[in-house]
Amino acid sequence: MILFKLAYKSLLNRRASVLLTLLTIAISVMLLLSIERVRVDAKSSFSNTISGTDLIVGARTGDIQLLLSSVFRIGHTNNGVSWQSYQYITKQRGVKWSIPISLGDSHKGQAVLGTTLDYFKHYRFAKKQPLAFTQGQAFSSINEVVIGSEVASKLAYKIGDEIVISHGMGNTSFHHHDDNPFKVVGILKPTGTPVDKTLHVPLAAIEMIHGGGHDDHDDHDDHHDHSSHALVGHPKQITAFLMGFDSPLYTLQIRRNINQFKPEPLLAIMPTVTLKELWEMLAIIEKILLLFSFVVVIISLLGMLTTLLANLNQRRRELAILRSVGARPWQLFSLISIESLLTTFLGCLVGCTLFYALMGTTAGYLQSQAGVSINISMLSDYELTLIGVIMAAGFIIGLIPATRAYFYSLSDGMSIKI
Repeated sequence: MILFKLAYKSLLNRRASVLLTLLTIAISVMLLLSIERVRVDAKSSFSNTISGTDLIVGARTGDIQLLLSSVFRIGHTNNGVSWQSYQYITKQRGVKWSIPISLGDSHKGQAVLGTTLDYFKHYRFAKKQPLAFTQGQAFSSINEVVIGSEVASKLAYKIGDEIVISHGMGNTSFHHHDDNPFKVVGILKPTGTPVDKTLHVPLAAIEMIHGGGHDDHDDHDDHHDHSSHALVGHPKQITAFLMGFDSPLYTLQIRRNINQFKPEPLLAIMPTVTLKELWEMLAIIEKILLLFSFVVVIISLLGMLTTLLANLNQRRRELAILRSVGARPWQLFSLISIESLLTTFLGCLVGCTLFYALMGTTAGYLQSQAGVSINISMLSDYELTLIGVIMAAGFIIGLIPATRAYFYSLSDGMSIKI
C-alpha cells in the first residue's frame, strides 16, 4: 500500500507528462473499442438490412446477384417472375404474407420500386423494425409515390410535390414518363438501408407508365374490387417477391419446390444465409479495421515506454534519495512497475468513458447515414479481454524502465554522485 501511495504521489508530481501518456492510451483504447463495436454492429446491421423475410424469390441467377438486385438495388436481373407463377406460389399452404416488387425505373439516379400496400405492412429491417412515416402515409391512388428519407433530403422533396419517373436504372435514363407525374404522399423515417434511397409506387403504376395500365386499372374498378387491388393491376411479370411463412418447415419445403419449379426457372434464397455469404466476401475490410486499431494501441504503448524511459534519467536523483533513506532496489523496481500499471489502468478507464461518449453522440448518425445500428450496452467479454490485453501489455512495457531503475539504484547506491 505504501508503494501504491508513493507511486500515486509520484505520478501527481509529474502530472503534465503523465497526463499526455494517459490521454494517448485513452484515445487508443477509445479507438480500439469503437472500431470493434462498429465492426460487430456493422456485421449485425448488414445481416439485418432485411429482417423477418424468410424467402426472396426471383428468376434463376446467383444467390448473391438476386440479393443485390432485390434488396440492395445493385445490378439488375435480365428476367423476371411471371405474375401467374407469383400468384400460384403465394397461394401455397403455410404462406403468411408476400410482397411483389418490380424494379427497372428510376428518378434522378434513385431506384423506383413498384409494390403493394403489403410492403409497408410486412417489410422489416434491423431487428424486425417496421417501416414508419416521418410525414404523410402510404399511397392510396395509382399516381402517388412514397419516398425514402434520403431521397427527400437529397432532392429536397416534400409532401405534395410532383415528380416524373424515368425508364432505366441509375442516372442513364432512356425515357422520361412526363405524361404520368407522381404526387409525393409519404416520406419514410430513416432506416439506414436501401429503402432510404428508394421511391415506392403502386405496382399498377409501373404497368401504367410503360403504356398498358389504364385499361387494367379501369377494369378493376368496373368489377368493384377493393381499392388495394386497383393498385396492383395485372402485371405480366415482376422482378422478385419476398415471402414470410407460418413455420420454418414451410420455408424449407416451399424453397425446395420453387427451386424445382417446372413452369419457369426460379430461384428462392434465404436472405439471412445469403447476407452472411456476402459479408464473408467483405471480410478483408473487417481484418483491415482490426489491424488498424491494434497498430494504434501498439503506438500508444510505445509512446508510454518512451515517456517512462525519458523520465527515468531525470528521476535518477529521486531514486538515489529513495535508496539513501532505505528503499531496496526491488522496491524501486516495484514502484516504477506500479506507476506504469496505474497509468495504463487510468488510460483504459478514461478510454472507456470516451468510448461511451463517442458511441452516444454518433449512434443516431451511424444509423441514418451508414445503416449501422449501434448497440450501446455493457462491454462484451471480447472487449473486456482486449482491455485486459492492453493492461498486461502496459505492465510488461513498464518492466523495461523498472529493470533499468533497479540497476540504476544499485550503481547509484554504491557510488555517491554529487
